[in-house]
Amino acid sequence: MRIIQIAVGPNQVPLTGYLQDITNDGGIRNIRPSVVICPGGAYRFRSERERDPVALHFLNMSYNVFILDYSVQEEAKDLNPLLEASDALIKIREHALSWMCDPTRIAIVGFSAGGHLAASLAVLHNHEVLSCRQEIRDENNRPDAAILCYPVITSGEYAHQESIGWVSGGDAKLKDLMSLEHQVNPKASPMFIWHTVTDATVPVENSMLLALSLRREQVPFELHLFESGSHGLSMCTEEVGTPHPLCRQWVGLASTWLNSRFHHTL
Repeated sequence: MRIIQIAVGPNQVPLTGYLQDITNDGGIRNIRPSVVICPGGAYRFRSERERDPVALHFLNMSYNVFILDYSVQEEAKDLNPLLEASDALIKIREHALSWMCDPTRIAIVGFSAGGHLAASLAVLHNHEVLSCRQEIRDENNRPDAAILCYPVITSGEYAHQESIGWVSGGDAKLKDLMSLEHQVNPKASPMFIWHTVTDATVPVENSMLLALSLRREQVPFELHLFESGSHGLSMCTEEVGTPHPLCRQWVGLASTWLNSRFHHTL
């Protein structure tokens, strides 16, 4: 495995890549799909539990894996996390040949506030708020798929106020922009979404509102709601401190969905 790290976005935050070893049995298997992981943490911190354990799963599935240490707290204002995520995908595609990444198969995976960031790029990749600040060519910042795990979505009635507060920096216009259920358009990326109905931190309505908007705009998506479970389940294992056999099903469901979209087999 090769481990690389580059700086992305206005704040030059780290994007760390874990790249699969090159094989000697034919070139085609050396070109891998990729995932970019955005851990949760209310835009106040970045959860360790939603980082390496998730990365190891996708590495075992023969993906190249990147972890984005996006800006948090005061540094999360002015669209910095979104610009960083956008730049991350641009950089991966720019280095696709040397990193052996398939530029047509890059997914973004996010948890909670990281799910908001992943969904933001999936929905706003072609928005003028990005194109006026970054050089975007041929949708080279667009995720080919997004996996959203108990995501923050809305700034309205069901908002997770801390996340929206940090990412908007208190700016009313940015707060409206960050209510993603109102920003969905037909060019949004296909999405896999899961949530628990009893989530007491980020209400399940966040995912439901997004799903309704995706349905309205005819954007492909898959939605799974589990009857019970707390917020922040991550991989739902003992390793991350939140074992939950029923919700653990999300891992296989999301993996099957993504492999199918990317025509990826082990």
